[in-house]
Amino acid sequence: MDFNHLSLQVADIARRAGQFIRQEAANFDRGRVENKGLHDMVSYVDQQSERQLVAELSALLPKAGFITEEGTTTIGRTEEFNWIIDPLDGTTNFIHGQPAYCVSVALIQRDTLVVGVVYEINLDECFRAARGAGAFCNEKPIRVSSADDLHDSLLATGFPYYKFDQLDNYLKILASFMQNTHGLRRVGSAALDLAYVAAGRFDGYFEFNINSYDVAAGILLVLEAGGRVTQFLEDGDPIFGREVVASNGALHPAMMATVKEYWGK
Repeated sequence: MDFNHLSLQVADIARRAGQFIRQEAANFDRGRVENKGLHDMVSYVDQQSERQLVAELSALLPKAGFITEEGTTTIGRTEEFNWIIDPLDGTTNFIHGQPAYCVSVALIQRDTLVVGVVYEINLDECFRAARGAGAFCNEKPIRVSSADDLHDSLLATGFPYYKFDQLDNYLKILASFMQNTHGLRRVGSAALDLAYVAAGRFDGYFEFNINSYDVAAGILLVLEAGGRVTQFLEDGDPIFGREVVASNGALHPAMMATVKEYWGK
């Protein structure tokens, strides 16, 4: 299978979903928001975007299964290929009119990511990657940054909105990075954070309590752009392990040293 060609087709599908989201953003009614859990919101826009993505991706690769955020499809996981979809990553931003949200689509073959697309709707930037074929933004090749000193880096992270048992350790990690980098940014979309690491806009990113559909596409972008991705304590699978540390590679040892110093204690 030509995964590079497939990634181009997926990028077109993500753009079409993004066009729907862009249209709905103009007159969005916050009264139509539902709560899935503590501080975890969903709107009809998320759900309709997911239905649209599932329909088009099913036509593209009929035998593939789905791992989705909103559960709008009855198509389950399969043994060989599975799409991992976040139809609107950055829902809270979208609901509040903050222009940082995207469509995220990945394809995994057994345990290996083979396609990843993140479409940033407001800037009309489509990041895509295919296994072994590199990473691109609007069809221009992208690479991770060349920063090799933590003190010269800009990092991204996300804030937990539930499950706060590790909050004290997380705040210690934040404090250390605040004192030893150019700064920390919280965009509000894990998929965008990872895409920006791949493009060299961030030098690294870390977050916990996240799901596969938040990070799968972005992880492949970082890897294909020359970066590195692990869990907080390195062993395990960052796609499904609910913890991610991503970097340009050169900064990974320093980032991991800080995380390991405080995490899990």
